[in-house]
Amino acid sequence: MFIKKYFFGIVVTLGVLFAFAMKATVYQVEVPKSMPKIDQDGFGKYWFSGKAEISTYDLQQTQYGRLNPGQAVLIFVTEDFRTDTQVKSELEYSRSKATAVLKLNIIKRFVTGIYDYSLYTSVFTPIDRQIFPHSLKVSFTAQDWCGHTFMQLNARNNGFKATGRSYFEDEVEQDFEVEKALLEDEIWTRLRLNPGELPTGKIKLIPSLSAARLRKQKIAPNEANATLNDYVGVDFKGKKLKVYAITYADARKLSIFYEADFPHQIAGWEDTCQNKGKVLTTRAILKKTLKSDYWNKNMPNFDTLRDTLQLR
Repeated sequence: MFIKKYFFGIVVTLGVLFAFAMKATVYQVEVPKSMPKIDQDGFGKYWFSGKAEISTYDLQQTQYGRLNPGQAVLIFVTEDFRTDTQVKSELEYSRSKATAVLKLNIIKRFVTGIYDYSLYTSVFTPIDRQIFPHSLKVSFTAQDWCGHTFMQLNARNNGFKATGRSYFEDEVEQDFEVEKALLEDEIWTRLRLNPGELPTGKIKLIPSLSAARLRKQKIAPNEANATLNDYVGVDFKGKKLKVYAITYADARKLSIFYEADFPHQIAGWEDTCQNKGKVLTTRAILKKTLKSDYWNKNMPNFDTLRDTLQLR
């Protein structure tokens, strides 16, 4: 009688115990004991130098049926990231629970009439792609004069756990599961790690959290087609530029322009979609790049570095 009454719970419990016994949960993935051997073309020297790569971009951002002026900043840096709690490892005891990741912070700020927007995305992509084929986490916040919103995806065994909080009534609290698929937000980090692994052809892709926010789009995998070609235009500058382009079923198209040779500098991007009945193209063009341990440069005498980066 007991077994019949609690049959489902017993099955679930046994399944979980079996998963742990087989080390099949996301928390039990074996952490590499040392940095993966991917030091081709000076990879280790560039990314493990104790400095971040900071790049600034002139931005024209689509919103409210027009292109709005602004700027974008891309900050790439490596750090130790815990695979269990999915946060930065800062204490010695947690080093054994961590793996090396390439972190990207994307900051976009633009003005819409009297008020401005600030969009901030953080992506955490393990460097060891064989053990960790998916990014472990992406978080996003948006602020404007109305209020702010938050969305985070945490990798789980069969997908992502989505957590959202918002000022707006119809999305005040959101907690749901998302089917596992490639994240648009991790295209940027995977491109810097190894553009040769980027998929082409028909793919399933979870649109970027910032694009989904601006378009009021549900967070879910979408059908898309990806291509990789040489860049033949004149708007973006760099050596031997390539363009990785993603076209979604709803006709939105994201194109990322980058240098073919390591360290695969991102020269800019375009994002074309319908907005208020118009087809408009967001465009970001590289201004300046600086390698710096910026976390040690927080005193007034370092203000000149903002001028170097042409930060407004």
